[in-house]
Amino acid sequence: MSNTRNFVLRDENGNEHGVFTGKQPRQAALKAANRAAGTKKKPELIRLRERGTKKVHVFKAWKEVVDAPKNRPNWMPEKISKPFVKKERIEKLE
Repeated sequence: MSNTRNFVLRDENGNEHGVFTGKQPRQAALKAANRAAGTKKKPELIRLRERGTKKVHVFKAWKEVVDAPKNRPNWMPEKISKPFVKKERIEKLE
């Protein structure tokens, strides 16, 4: 039995769209960060609400273009975008 949890992406207005799964909130945030447009100098805020709870995990997220690993498969490009997240806080919904 896997312990994956579902996290819903929320915007500033509280609208929810997009579900990301992961065992930890950080894992789901990394998946969401890969779709975001934030940079290291101007990170984007990602809010993930855990399904079944009133907790909202808030992360600063960005991605950078880095060299692919040396043992990359042939189909992988030489440069890849790597997501980064930093947890800011946990908010409780009313």
